[in-house]
Amino acid sequence: MTKGSLMRSAVWALALCAQLCAVSAGPAREVTFLSTSDPHYRQADHRLGQHNDLHRATIEEMNRIARLAWPHKLGGGQIAPPRGVVVLGDLIDDGDQRLDGRTVSAEQYQLFRADFGLDGTDGLLKFPAFEGWGNHDGPPEGKEKSGFSSQGEIRKRNLIRQHKGLISNLSSNGLHYAWDWADVHFVQLNLYPADRQRAGVKYSPVWHDPQGALTFLKQDLAAKVGASGRPVVLMSHCGFDTDWWTKEDWKDLYDAARDYNIVLYLYGHSGTGVRTWAPEGEAKAWDCINDGQTDKGFFVIQLTDHRLRAAMRVKTGVKVTKQPDGSSHHAWGGGWEWKWTLDKALAAPATATP
Repeated sequence: MTKGSLMRSAVWALALCAQLCAVSAGPAREVTFLSTSDPHYRQADHRLGQHNDLHRATIEEMNRIARLAWPHKLGGGQIAPPRGVVVLGDLIDDGDQRLDGRTVSAEQYQLFRADFGLDGTDGLLKFPAFEGWGNHDGPPEGKEKSGFSSQGEIRKRNLIRQHKGLISNLSSNGLHYAWDWADVHFVQLNLYPADRQRAGVKYSPVWHDPQGALTFLKQDLAAKVGASGRPVVLMSHCGFDTDWWTKEDWKDLYDAARDYNIVLYLYGHSGTGVRTWAPEGEAKAWDCINDGQTDKGFFVIQLTDHRLRAAMRVKTGVKVTKQPDGSSHHAWGGGWEWKWTLDKALAAPATATP
């Protein structure tokens, strides 16, 4: 073989290697999504007042988020269009209530549905919504007294999501579900990830029934993630600061997911902030976002091949005034700012499949 032939062969081999490496690596991961919680929709004449206009202002900011840049602290750069919005429970304020012949729970839920829609085409929100229920959203379907069930509505919406291909796994009771954006696996666990309320907890075992969420998680991770090492994002209404989701329950969850690549845990219920958590004695902590209420704002979250970054887009200058009758009124001048940032390196994407 001549020297020229050897050189041509070497160039061809290098080119082939580059092509094979590109194929095995796959496309770069770019998953941007939004997260919010606890809108607590109320009917217009609720005795304590309502903040539905603040929810709508939040959703309008969500719709234009791709026109904005990441905060300088997180490196700047334009925000990519989000793939969807997760809503972490307490969709309405009164989950099972009739007043003066009105089913106000249904009225509140219709306000949620009109604003958030389902698939980005049927509400004010222009992206698909992926909601779960919280402790304000009412008891399990069939145990309500008002004639309306939020959980029944979630079941119906989950079947539509499944039909549209928005989710890839649905629990046998139709409540808990999972899906993939790129190689990132998301699991919606609703109230909190246990199978039932632990004995001895003082709160209502009916309203606080997690209905098999932990078993669904175990089965879903085994079937859909396996040994792939793919990133996993878990979410529920409650987090690791809620006394009716106990420390023993938290340890059961950790043990169920310890062999998987949990890159983020999202929850609402108790406030706003960024933290890490692990059971006592465990070295590997999970990054957690405690999501603030929808009337205040939402988190923007991005996962790339090697990085997770997040920040809360939050209203500024909201003034709340208490009235003599116990209700509250609010005023807002339209300002926004960034708070509660998270910036973390991620391991290289896995190439194995479940």
